[in-house]
Amino acid sequence: MEEALATFAEVIIPFSLPRTYTYRIPREQEQAVAPGMRVSVQFGSRKVVAGIIQSLHHTPPAGYQAKYILSLIDEAPLVTQVQLKFWEWISAYYMSAIGEVMNASLPAALKLESETKICLNPDFDIEGTELDDREYLIIEALQIKHELSIGDISEILQLKNTLGILKSLVVKEAIVMQENLEEKYKQKTQTCIRLNPIYEDEQAMHSLFDSLEKHEKRLAVVMAIISLKNQNTPISKKQVLAKSGASDAVLKTLEKKGIIEIYQVQVDRLAMDQLPTDQFELNPDQEDALGQIHAHWESLDTVLLKGVTSSGKTHVYVKLIEEQLKKGKQVLFLLPEIALTSQMVQRIRKYFGSSCQAFHSRFSDQERVEIWNKVLDGRIQLIIGARSALFLPYRDLGLVIVDEEHETSYKQQDPSPRYNARECALYLAKLHHAKSLLGSATPSFESYSNALAGRFGLVRMEKRFGDLPQPELLIADLAEENRTKQLVGNYFSSVLHQGIQACLDAGEQVILFQNRRGYAPVIECESCRWVPKCENCDISLTYHKYNDSLKCHYCGYQQKLPETCHACGSTFLNLKGFGTEKIEDELSLLFPQARILRLDLDSARSKNGHEQILNEFGEGKADILVGTQMIGKGLDFEKVSLVGIINADQLLYFPDFRAHERSYQLISQVAGRAGRKHKQGRVIIQTNSPNHPVIKHILDQSYEALYESECLERENFHYPPYFRIIRISVRHKDVRMAQEAAWRLRSRLEKTFGENILGPESPHVSKIRNYYIRELIVKIHRNNASLQQYKNFIRQQMQQVMEHPDFKRVIFAVDVDPA
Repeated sequence: MEEALATFAEVIIPFSLPRTYTYRIPREQEQAVAPGMRVSVQFGSRKVVAGIIQSLHHTPPAGYQAKYILSLIDEAPLVTQVQLKFWEWISAYYMSAIGEVMNASLPAALKLESETKICLNPDFDIEGTELDDREYLIIEALQIKHELSIGDISEILQLKNTLGILKSLVVKEAIVMQENLEEKYKQKTQTCIRLNPIYEDEQAMHSLFDSLEKHEKRLAVVMAIISLKNQNTPISKKQVLAKSGASDAVLKTLEKKGIIEIYQVQVDRLAMDQLPTDQFELNPDQEDALGQIHAHWESLDTVLLKGVTSSGKTHVYVKLIEEQLKKGKQVLFLLPEIALTSQMVQRIRKYFGSSCQAFHSRFSDQERVEIWNKVLDGRIQLIIGARSALFLPYRDLGLVIVDEEHETSYKQQDPSPRYNARECALYLAKLHHAKSLLGSATPSFESYSNALAGRFGLVRMEKRFGDLPQPELLIADLAEENRTKQLVGNYFSSVLHQGIQACLDAGEQVILFQNRRGYAPVIECESCRWVPKCENCDISLTYHKYNDSLKCHYCGYQQKLPETCHACGSTFLNLKGFGTEKIEDELSLLFPQARILRLDLDSARSKNGHEQILNEFGEGKADILVGTQMIGKGLDFEKVSLVGIINADQLLYFPDFRAHERSYQLISQVAGRAGRKHKQGRVIIQTNSPNHPVIKHILDQSYEALYESECLERENFHYPPYFRIIRISVRHKDVRMAQEAAWRLRSRLEKTFGENILGPESPHVSKIRNYYIRELIVKIHRNNASLQQYKNFIRQQMQQVMEHPDFKRVIFAVDVDPA
């Protein structure tokens, strides 16, 4: 009877495990526990981990004896009930372990790490046991310090691997190894100083001055504290030292004599200055769009706002946010790139002041925890962030906005869960009974299809803000210019070269787009055509001039630029192709007077790297900005009058069924950066295929025509938006085993999916980090009601393949709705 009434907890363990684990709650803690709390539990024979309670119940587990939880880490839930439901949905929809979702959600500083501690066994007889010199050294250290980590022991012995010695001491019962959880989040504090309250009395103050008359530095400190006291804020030690010119020793003397008090004050890592807020009125087109959005929300939860670039969508967003904040609701504003977040935060803060908070992966672990706590407490109402902002513990969301909703950056690639932030945002809004708004000038075909089918509302904004005309689009035929020898340098058509020079002469700015970073993607021997490749991946190494090295963009492998061919010894090595670095290099030769900035993953690695580059360009400290797709996402620069697409063909001929859709979106978005304020901009697209259908659609700005032609093909060949795709990657260090496992899985799946299963095939890059890859594609009709059953079936078949002795080391990775 007692066992039936015992309380059990389903605990999410932060590993890639197929299910949660059941633990028993001690009687004395039954009233204190709640779903969403962190608990320390024993997992396996020795390991201690921090898990999250998913639910509580009174049913003991079948098949094993439930262990007791070791301790409660939190006094109140760290994760809300809505979040737990959200995690469950992501786990089910994207076929990932819920422990992987937990890992993606929690800031690193909230994920407690288990650290092995070595202690001396109190019953150990040191006299009666034979120890070698190194073992005796460890015992001696433990007698002094009582507890050591493995790192401490490595340092004492000056050895990297100490496990053999530790194992020997365990066998001799000399030591005990324990697992302890260590809290990584630390509150930031500041050392502050104040006068002892007894000196608030005027007579006591006079006596103090008299006693310090002969001690100039001590008197200077007291005078500094008195003068700084008028600020009505705690006086920091740093301020006092700077103002008085005294040393730490003087402060310690004054504290010892009871004249001053030195204390700690908790500091907000994210404190922002209060700014005056701007006001504005919507123009008639924006008012009309706002009214249509509200009308659609009467019957639908989601609206797609299709507004041309520079149509003023942000002003509409601001009014919608304002409405929700007045109701006391929280708002999530998602952006595709960290680079865009800083600029958008600056713009939105003009209207909402410090109630607006950014959130993305460039924040430190400690800062992310502070944002988490503020959102959980309701102290932050408006979050602007990249996809990770989805996982914050919102209490009462009223609105979710997904700007540039078509962007592939919303899709998480690795590690699992491989979620799409756009789809997750819509489900999160549904859980909170909130409204959602998707915004884009070039919507994804999936979203546009939903809008045309009536599942989403559709609102159009066809005019640019201020009735500015759309940019003038020009095509530069590279094949023709190459034939007639009109190319300037290696990569610039005469049209683009003249356009850049005209802008520089007029004091205007230029943006140049090249969707490949580095200096050159390939280095090739002129004699034997040898190409240096990555040791771990099936890909050529990219040359980076800034550190004169070859680098793999998949695994990070790096080597120095070879002086001779490793195959034939020739010294004639040529750089093939070009990236943003090489464009920057050539620009400096063609336009020596121009100030040039580059924005790509290499140039913006620091925490505020993106922000610094964009701020410099926005402040007019550079004339030309060269960048990858980062520059095409909603950035707003007043003086940019020319945008150049260096090589459109790289996009048009990429081997992917979405290549034409992506090309149209990316070129249109980059083009939209031109002429956003006072005059019509120009866009010059360089291509060897001026008659390509996508180029014609871009020139005509006919998104609908492209959508119709592409969707006709996709419907015939069973691709999105008519079918859902599940891509299964099969990986193994032996190419034969990868191939055999993939075929074994296919044979299990094809009876169910028939012609809607493709592969196994080698992907574009068939080996990454020494793992050979084979891929299977499964297609399921979008309206199929059995989608989840099919996913469960696929999971079962993968599990059965892995249970075969030959395939135990095969790794399966599932990507639902791959980008």
